[in-house]
Amino acid sequence: MGYTKDAIKGISWTGLLRIATKAIGLLEAVILARILTPAQFGAYGIALLALGLLEVLTETGVNVVLLQEDDVDSAVDSAWVISILRGLIIGILLFLGAPLIATFFHTPQATILLQLAGIVPILRGFINPSVIKFQKELHFKNYTLYQLAIIITDTVVSLTVTYLTKNPIGIMTGLLAGVVLELFMSHIIMRPTPRITFHKAYLTRIFHQGKWVTFAGIFDYLFQNADNIVVGRMLGAAPLGIYQLAYSIAVIPTTEIGKTFVHVTTPIFIRFADDTHRLRRAFLRSTGVVFALAFPIFLIFFFLPQVFLFIFGSKWAALIPILPPLAALGVLRAVLGTSSALFLSVKKQVYVTFVTLCAIVGLLGSIVPLINLWGLGGAPIAALFGAVVSIPLTLYYIYRLLR
Repeated sequence: MGYTKDAIKGISWTGLLRIATKAIGLLEAVILARILTPAQFGAYGIALLALGLLEVLTETGVNVVLLQEDDVDSAVDSAWVISILRGLIIGILLFLGAPLIATFFHTPQATILLQLAGIVPILRGFINPSVIKFQKELHFKNYTLYQLAIIITDTVVSLTVTYLTKNPIGIMTGLLAGVVLELFMSHIIMRPTPRITFHKAYLTRIFHQGKWVTFAGIFDYLFQNADNIVVGRMLGAAPLGIYQLAYSIAVIPTTEIGKTFVHVTTPIFIRFADDTHRLRRAFLRSTGVVFALAFPIFLIFFFLPQVFLFIFGSKWAALIPILPPLAALGVLRAVLGTSSALFLSVKKQVYVTFVTLCAIVGLLGSIVPLINLWGLGGAPIAALFGAVVSIPLTLYYIYRLLR
């Protein structure tokens, strides 16, 4: 069956992981929403926003370059050194900048959460880069089990500590517990074990091949989080908490479907990147399946948004009107996101960068006036507009590669 057999196997295991992750995440969100207030949710969201921004600003593209390497083992040592240095830089910046970031969002209670978040990238930097072999060698079953152990640990610790403290510090504690477990497992399970050595030639290759991944990561972060930043700055922590919860249940489930296919199909597409006919057929097939899986989820949020008021409670009533446009955004991102696997498979990272830049321009150009006009309801409309603006450029690049 060729790539089809590998794809079905990979999608099955990766799909199981994504479904389990989202099911556990939804259960966690329901319980936490009953324990915490929207403002507390927003304070934790601010910490994640700052952490995410610093991570993308310092993204080296190591994982993508490792995925494209013929001999991963020879590059692991250098990749590890780069990851360690990057993690230390992010952690120090986040710890020192915590008071300023909290002041920017008018949320002083976020300071301690920001400082705790600074520990996360330091620990992540020491994770064995050899974990990329799960994807490189199509070991999707092992990767699923590996990730589920981390997710379950994170969730159990988060719920336990949050319940006991009634504070979002509990969520951050769970995140740290998951990272610590991943750090130890990566060195116990994966081989080779990295050493503190460095090859200048590999550094040059990373910056040459990974620079477009870095830019794409920055633009993608802004596209996915500029609305959160503006909502938090203009409206405060409580509306931010409401928006982030709505986003997590309406957008992430469908975009995770797209990411599942990207995760599985990228290494498969790489195998026959020079065969345009097979590449076109595989890409169109995977995109069609993503749409078929994502669209029914949109229908639930469009026709039955009141169900979520019953699930989360009356203090979250403001999320009901913003669920339908966010669900539409999720479907669009899932379908358009499949193009990333196509672009990366033929080493056209630059295409990903420009498509995402186009989307972020549409988002940033509309979000402030729309929030001024419709309040919190303007944010999902702006995000949806940004996705729509990127469609023509995405289709043009796909045509250039598959014609």
